[in-house]
Amino acid sequence: MDSCQHAARWAAVMIVATATLACAQVRKEYRYTVGPRASVSVTNQYGPISVKPAVGSQVTITVIMASDKVEIDQTQSGSRVDILSHLLDGANADNGRVDYVVMVPADASVSLHSTSGPLRAEKLHGDLTVEGTAANVEVRDITSAHVHVKTLNGPVTLTNITNGHVEITSVSGDVTMNAVNGQLVQVNSTSGTIRYDGDFGDSGEYRLSSHSGNIEATAPSTASFDVTARSVKGTVENDFTLQPKHTPFVIKTGSAFAGTMGKAASSVKLFSISGKIHLKQR
Repeated sequence: MDSCQHAARWAAVMIVATATLACAQVRKEYRYTVGPRASVSVTNQYGPISVKPAVGSQVTITVIMASDKVEIDQTQSGSRVDILSHLLDGANADNGRVDYVVMVPADASVSLHSTSGPLRAEKLHGDLTVEGTAANVEVRDITSAHVHVKTLNGPVTLTNITNGHVEITSVSGDVTMNAVNGQLVQVNSTSGTIRYDGDFGDSGEYRLSSHSGNIEATAPSTASFDVTARSVKGTVENDFTLQPKHTPFVIKTGSAFAGTMGKAASSVKLFSISGKIHLKQR
C-alpha cells in the first residue's frame, strides 16, 4: 500500500470515528415554571455546568450527553428543581460526560456539584453553592447573595461580587478574588495561594487564612480598614502607613503587623502558618 492509499484509508477511519461520536451524543432540553426565589440543584459527575440568568419565571436546562452510558434524572417539586447525571454500567470520565447550560431566574438559589467541572455562574442575586473536586470554579457579577465554594484542588476565581456573604474552602486550589466585597469574605486554604484585589468595602469582615500557601491582598490608598496580619513561620510585608493599634499577640517585624487605615471601616485579618503575607497598596 503506497503512502497516498494509507493516508486516504486513515482519513476515512477518522471520518467514521467522528461521525460515530457525533451520533453517540444526545442533546436534551428541560423546562420548568417556578415561583419567586426558586431552588435549582445540578449534580454532574463529569463535565461542565454553566449558569446564567433567564428572563421570566422559567428554568431551562440544556444538556449534551456524550453517550448512552449516562442518563438524566430530573424532578420538580413546586419551585424546587433537581437535576442529576445518572451514570450507568461502563460509564467513565469520557463517555459519562454531560455538558449543562442552565438558565434560571436571577433570584433563584443555585447549587452546583461536579467532580471535573468547570463550574461557572454569573449575574445572579440568589444564594449560590458550588462544590467540586478538581473543578475550575468561576463566579462573577453576583449581588447581595451568599456564595459558598468548596473545592479540593480546583482553582477558584470570584469577580465583581457586591454586598456578598462569601465563604470559600479549598485544600490546594488557588483562590483569586477581584472586586469582592460584603459583610463577610472568608477564605480558608491548606496550601493554595490566596489573592485579593479590591477595596475591602465599607463595613465588612475579611478573613483570609492559609496553612502553607501565600496570601496577597491589594487595596487602594483610600481604603478604610483595621488590619492584623501574622505568619507563624513565614514572612509578612506591608506597603501601607498604618496607625498603630493594640493586638493580642506581639508585633514582630517581618512576621506580624497591625494597624488602621482611614476610619477603619472594615476588619481585615490575614493569617498563615508558614506562607508569606503581603498587604499591597495599589
